[in-house]
Amino acid sequence: MLVGGLFVGLAAAVALALTAFSENILYFHQPSEIAAGEVPVNTRFRIGGLVEDGSVDRSGDDLVVHFTLADCAASVPVQFKGTLPDLFREGQGIVAYGALDESGEFVADEVLAKHDENYMSPDVADAMKDEQGNSCMPAEMQAQR
Repeated sequence: MLVGGLFVGLAAAVALALTAFSENILYFHQPSEIAAGEVPVNTRFRIGGLVEDGSVDRSGDDLVVHFTLADCAASVPVQFKGTLPDLFREGQGIVAYGALDESGEFVADEVLAKHDENYMSPDVADAMKDEQGNSCMPAEMQAQR
C-alpha cells in the first residue's frame, strides 16, 4: 500500500512538472512560416529576422513602433509598445517575443537586438538562409558573423 502511494505521488509530481515545462516553452518561428499560415494565432512564441529597411514607423509621442521583420522568403508586420534596445535599427537582426493577432500582425512585448556588431543570434542566422542553406543576409552583415 505504501509503495503504491509513493508511485501515485511520484506520477503526480512528474505530471505537474511536465505540464509546467510545456506551458513555458517558447517556440521560434521564421517570418516565412508565419506567412505560410503554419503558426497559431494568439499563442506566444519568438520570431527572428532582419528589420526591413524603410519599415520602421514610430507613432507620434507614444511608444508604439511598427516595423517589418523579414527572412529570405517573406516578411511579417510587427507592432511593439515600449522602449526599443539601443542597438535596434533597420537592417538589424533581432528576436522578438509575443503573439500573432488575428490580422496577421505580430504583437511583440519584448524585442532583443544583438549585443554588438560581431554577433547574430543563431536562430536569426538560421532564419536568414534559403532552402538550399545559402545566406540571404546583406553582404556587410555576412562578414560580421
